[in-house]
Amino acid sequence: MSQDRGACGRNQRQMFWSLLACLLFLASPCKGFFPNFWSKVLTLSWDSYTHQHITEQAILAVTLEVLRDIAKQDGVQGEKEIRLGRGFWRAMRDVVNSNANMDFLSSTKSDPIYHFDSERVDGSIAKLREFWTKIVVSTRAKEYESARGSLGQLFHSLQDFYSHSNWVEMGKRSIYLHLLQPEEPAVSVAKEDTPTCKDCFTATCRHNLLPSLSNTEMNSNLLTTGYTSSYPLKPKGKCSHGGILDRSRHQSPRGGINKDSNSPIFSPHHYLHVEAAALAANATLMALRDLKDTVGPKAFLKLFSVRQAPALVFVMDTTGSMFEEITAARLRAHSIIQSRANSARQPGSFLLVPFHDPEFGPVYEDEDPDQFMEHMETLVALGGGDEPEMCLSAIQLALTHSPPLSEIFVFTDASPKDAYLFDAVKALALEKRSKITFLLTEDQTQKRSRRRKRSSKKPLSPDRFSLYSSLSVLSGGMAVFTTNSDIHKVSAIVEDNTAVDKVTLFHLKSDPEFMSVHSFRVDSSVKNVILHITGTMTECILTSPSDQSQAMLRERGRLAELEHFQGLYRIKLLPPVQAGQWNLQAQSDDHLTFSVIGDSSVDFLYYFATVTNETHPGLARVDGHPVAGSPAFLVLAVTGQASPREPSFHVTLLGAEGESLQQVKLNRSSSSSAHGLEELVGFVEHVPTVPFSVRLTGLDDRGNKLERVSTEKIQPTRIQIAMTLTPHLVAGHPTVVDFDIFNHGPARLLNLTADDDCGYLLMRGPQSLFVEEQGSFRGQVALLTPAKAQAGATVTLTLTVHALDSLESNYAVTFLTVVSLDADRSPPSCSAVLVQSDCPADCTKSSWRMSLVVADDVHSGLAALQMHKGDGVLTIFHNPPPTEESFGETLPDFEHHRLHKNKTTSKGHHWHHHHYRASLKTGDPLLNVSGWAPGSSHPLWVTYTSSCCSAQAELLVWDKAGNMKRCILTSGQQRVLSDTATESSGSGRATLTGVILLLVGLLWSPLI
Repeated sequence: MSQDRGACGRNQRQMFWSLLACLLFLASPCKGFFPNFWSKVLTLSWDSYTHQHITEQAILAVTLEVLRDIAKQDGVQGEKEIRLGRGFWRAMRDVVNSNANMDFLSSTKSDPIYHFDSERVDGSIAKLREFWTKIVVSTRAKEYESARGSLGQLFHSLQDFYSHSNWVEMGKRSIYLHLLQPEEPAVSVAKEDTPTCKDCFTATCRHNLLPSLSNTEMNSNLLTTGYTSSYPLKPKGKCSHGGILDRSRHQSPRGGINKDSNSPIFSPHHYLHVEAAALAANATLMALRDLKDTVGPKAFLKLFSVRQAPALVFVMDTTGSMFEEITAARLRAHSIIQSRANSARQPGSFLLVPFHDPEFGPVYEDEDPDQFMEHMETLVALGGGDEPEMCLSAIQLALTHSPPLSEIFVFTDASPKDAYLFDAVKALALEKRSKITFLLTEDQTQKRSRRRKRSSKKPLSPDRFSLYSSLSVLSGGMAVFTTNSDIHKVSAIVEDNTAVDKVTLFHLKSDPEFMSVHSFRVDSSVKNVILHITGTMTECILTSPSDQSQAMLRERGRLAELEHFQGLYRIKLLPPVQAGQWNLQAQSDDHLTFSVIGDSSVDFLYYFATVTNETHPGLARVDGHPVAGSPAFLVLAVTGQASPREPSFHVTLLGAEGESLQQVKLNRSSSSSAHGLEELVGFVEHVPTVPFSVRLTGLDDRGNKLERVSTEKIQPTRIQIAMTLTPHLVAGHPTVVDFDIFNHGPARLLNLTADDDCGYLLMRGPQSLFVEEQGSFRGQVALLTPAKAQAGATVTLTLTVHALDSLESNYAVTFLTVVSLDADRSPPSCSAVLVQSDCPADCTKSSWRMSLVVADDVHSGLAALQMHKGDGVLTIFHNPPPTEESFGETLPDFEHHRLHKNKTTSKGHHWHHHHYRASLKTGDPLLNVSGWAPGSSHPLWVTYTSSCCSAQAELLVWDKAGNMKRCILTSGQQRVLSDTATESSGSGRATLTGVILLLVGLLWSPLI
């Protein structure tokens, strides 16, 4: 009975916090599609489309399109059920959270530029194109985390346009191309003194837009967006954003025009919500497809970590005593590469970061395993002498260059000389959820002579590796103390942990005990179960679910096989592995670290979130550690589930010794499960005040109990730090980054430290700050980007804050992208010169032809072309023919032209090599034309010839800045379109432009 009363009390408290959160929103302004699934709960608008839903569905759809296209090109039959991997869901969550943060960050939530509010349309469009530039340059520079952050920001603003403007009310049923394509026609924005709305006195506002902004019969073409209660003030006669959270709705003209939800309480134009959401979804899809075509399918899949094998990351001490360790790393890398050779997954990335004293780096990063092995072969153990080395600097480089969820392996026998980087390295590891495992060799019999110079100076501290041990515990890795003679065998831990679909069933560091007892659970989806135990045991007994036992140190048996090396026990369960609870008894006089791993597609991701109570209802992800003792929500995604059974999961928060601190019941979010993803949310009444990890418990597809654990240690704190905006960097210019510190404890002194991986910071700290009880502090850090910095480079900025009166600390990490000050954001152009089309009823008996001029006038210059769709042949010329007539006559058939391109035509014109350059068909690789002309504005002349049975084609054109133009070629029209939507400019203008370019080319050609 007491248990029932306790459960009832917990449910009441959960309901209290949810209701309180709803009430908090009623006093605050709101704008945009609501950010995430929890917004629908808080606003009771269950059928509304959120930023999260629109973004997730678009990313999933385009990713599947890319995978199917690749499978089709490779002649592989498509999979019935495509599993995208844990890395994909983590990458997609990065984009979704970046999108939602636009409504939560203090620097963006009220700025109309980021939301298409207050008629700041031109500024919002400029911001959209800035985001696009950052996405492209970051992706091409392989800075995928930075690109995902910018992509989420772009999606938010792009989607808000359709919810906040009168585009839908104007009768538009296609997306506004001009937002991301400057060459497309623009729609005028209502001037500041132009009235746009009239009063509306009901929750649902119909016909409150003035006729000149909504009546399609009058062929209206004036854009407006709603004003909110924040800056700038609403001018006379202008529309409000509207809804119960917008105080400007009371100012005449009353009401509003937002379509954020389907609830009249929050959205006066709720009846158009579905139409606005559909256009926002189409715009998001098109942006993703353009991105895929701009950077290429391979880079697109890497951006979202689709089916990527785990990164193999080595941090190697290269001093003279490390010969055996370097050899062991080489052999282990070779073995891993061989095992991945026949895998259907992408091979993943390979990173090597060497270090000694005083040097560290450079980073050798490669996707080609053969190239990586060449780097490994060049490692030579030389030099050394002074015991400390620059190890943490090398680990920092490895963390900034490796993808999230990586396993990083450090080979060294020396303590860190750069201990001041501990906080920055810890923050990066926790932010990326990357594990750091140290393989430490201390073979005194063999290394004494090599380290004689070191030991002659001063005795080595027995605690000199304590920072390594702390990092391994915090990140969820291990610290293995071994010897030169065993390092090769011990390095098997590298291969075990970098296998595909590796999950953790149990992870714990225990204190010395007479006999400790631990349990872990194996479900039917888990294969290849391996136990790693570091330390020295005097007894170890393994017991199966059927109660069979094996004394691992004294006998062989049918349960498992044991390999024992100095510092590491490796126990592998023998197949068939029984599903159920296994027990392990261990006795030791020292600390032991246990890790149980297996192969399974079922795993989980999680983050802590808090309810926002300012500008937008939703759950905002907590940056850094959660606040100790405060309520929070735990948002969790289960990946790899085969069937959409009703979820019955719960989470246990585990203390340092594996004890249960708190159980959290999980409920399915309103996001639908798809492709093996199940999103769940639970309420944490009070975040524990001690370090903890997360264990997920539920049922597998066969109804067996399932358990997974996170290995990193969450360290609750009463200090928070957050960066309010992620600006871009400009070469040769300073940049300021604002941050906020919140103190949820007593008044005290705090120390702030800043660090970046490129050395751009002007001051690193530590800086002492005094913050009042329950107070806050706003500050800035400044960076100076060198003039020679390359566009697309990313700087990882880490801020850490410490309390001077306790061990409490917290961190914030952001990624800053270098962009060009005068970046080219205008795509190339393609203009129709001539269309020859006389297609009969029987399409097999004739063909059609289109001639075009492709140019990038006064910009960075043409870079590449590719046929994306169509069954015909595109022929590319460097210069135009002498006359348009001969231009057509020389192109009847590609194969004929290729054989006779140097012969004289019937008109007597000799076709020189500098005219005909190449031909393209759909499926051909991208054609690089960047070196064809000395001048950036020199155009190309192309002709497309196709059977009448294939009436449309698509040509992609890139400039050197990465901007892409999508040219639609159609047999029945005298022009080229950039999209299937009708362009407002007439065909005559496109043809005239083409003729002018043709004449310019004729004048240009004698100069080439």
